[in-house]
Amino acid sequence: MYLFQLITETSLKYKDARKTIAEFILQEKNDLTYYSMKEIADLTFTSKPTLVRFAKALGFSGWREFMVAFLDELHQQESHYAGIDSNLPFKEDDSTSDIIRKISELEIESIHETTDLMEVPTLELAVKRLLSANRIALFGISPNTLVGELFRRKMQSIGKIVNIPMIDEGGTFSHSLGPNDCAIILSYSGNNESREPMSFIRILKENEVPLIGITSGGKNYIRENIDCVFTISSRERLYSKISNFSTEVSVLSIFNIIFSLLFCENYQKNLEYKIKASRKLEYRRNADLNEMREDSSENKPVEKPVKKL
Repeated sequence: MYLFQLITETSLKYKDARKTIAEFILQEKNDLTYYSMKEIADLTFTSKPTLVRFAKALGFSGWREFMVAFLDELHQQESHYAGIDSNLPFKEDDSTSDIIRKISELEIESIHETTDLMEVPTLELAVKRLLSANRIALFGISPNTLVGELFRRKMQSIGKIVNIPMIDEGGTFSHSLGPNDCAIILSYSGNNESREPMSFIRILKENEVPLIGITSGGKNYIRENIDCVFTISSRERLYSKISNFSTEVSVLSIFNIIFSLLFCENYQKNLEYKIKASRKLEYRRNADLNEMREDSSENKPVEKPVKKL
């Protein structure tokens, strides 16, 4: 989970000094560099040792390391989402044109950050595992699995079947997988090992199932237990937001890139398979636009001239 979200979670979870410090940091995030450690301690009615303990609770060695990470994330957030609040991207008095522009910009920036966070070796490892898998399973909860359904359908179009078991069948299904299969674990928080889908990871690892994780940034249970992980781009708060605009687009972007790389591994074969299947199953579809017609001149295959005897 991103540092900002860890701090937000701390402010909601605790009622002691940790809550006071977290709320101060979030409120003064843009001016935090102007405060000394002593000033922050005084303004939060705590102490410098308490600030150090706060930083260590978030996984840092001390306050200085925490501040470096905090400022780095603040800079990244401002560079990708300048002027748009991911949680409340539009206001009640915004015009239709304003909302169109803001949602479009938010989704474009989410895609940009998602690709910035991707690493080529991770993509190549994921593609290798999916290509060699006899069975592929995607574990998650709604609404993540709704986005996963789009990935499942794309994969099916090239003959790769992805199973998305219902949450109450996840345990049984995970037990049935083995070393020649592959499991995708999709969770935004990725933290609670006793909750689905994280609770399936232990079983899958015992069965030596190759794993792929999709989760938010920062330390969490998924990152600690899976060696092939993709990062969801999002600056959304846990609860106080209009919708999951940024998260949904980011997850969909990850799936689309993985699918595209898989497609390219056997490009001509996959293209022929998809076109052949589409012609058989979607023959009733018609189009008014010339660009969409399959019988337009530019879509017709080139006919070889017949030789006269």
